[in-house]
Amino acid sequence: MQRRRFIKLLGLSSLFWSFPLRNLFAATGPVVAVAEGTDHARITRNAINALGGMKRFVKPGNTVVVKPNMGWDRTPELAANTNPLVVRAVVEECLQAGAKKVKVFDRTCNDERRCYKNSGIEAALKGLKAVEVKHIEEERFQKVALNGKALKEWELYGEALTADVFINVPVLKHHGLSKLTIGMKNIMGIMGGNRGSIHKNIDAALADINSLFKTHLVVVDATRILTAHGPQGGDTRDVRTLNKVIASTDIVAADAYATTLFGLKPEDIPVTLEAYRRKLGEMKVERMKILKV
Repeated sequence: MQRRRFIKLLGLSSLFWSFPLRNLFAATGPVVAVAEGTDHARITRNAINALGGMKRFVKPGNTVVVKPNMGWDRTPELAANTNPLVVRAVVEECLQAGAKKVKVFDRTCNDERRCYKNSGIEAALKGLKAVEVKHIEEERFQKVALNGKALKEWELYGEALTADVFINVPVLKHHGLSKLTIGMKNIMGIMGGNRGSIHKNIDAALADINSLFKTHLVVVDATRILTAHGPQGGDTRDVRTLNKVIASTDIVAADAYATTLFGLKPEDIPVTLEAYRRKLGEMKVERMKILKV
């Protein structure tokens, strides 16, 4: 009896240790994929594939929103908006996964027509079937109860609220007020109303929004980063080429890791710190599973 029990336990032990170690490590914290290379479309796909591929997130027939940063009347080399090659790669992956429709939009800060055109994103997506790139329509905003620390309610864009999948594709850049703007701040592009009013308590306000509104996948464009005079920039001397793309299902973890590329600590960014304190995601890089691909 003891021998049979021993053999049974030994068998279970062997089965346990036969699981890939990456599965065990993944259980200790969120996975953050970091891809590097000069082919920006390719490294975008590599980062997504490291998380299990787009089919993990997008199912046949889904309506998907891909939300880049294209809020500024700036050309791609100025790094104020998301790299159009990164955006196109994300959209193409959605279509290949079976998306019925992919919607791409942003509530811009400068003139929307110029932003969509000069960012290069509108042209990069032209001709792709089942892809809709259109300007924000004010009547589509819906008042949503947040019951947060800073915001009790706010108007959010209806097409983001009703999408089956929301993919957040920010550019990593300096911001004069929040120090950096990455994934959590990119959510401001689906906010209506007077967004400037949240700046007095921006960390709590953005945590309120991100507490309610879920990003299913965040893909951070760090191919070119704006190191100063953000968020608008305008001088190539403020731009640094990193040739990296970061992807995660944990928006706090993605923002936290991206922060280290600036030589800063995640806790240096009030928005990240507030989100971590609210348990919206992981901020400690040492607790993450970093996959470099």
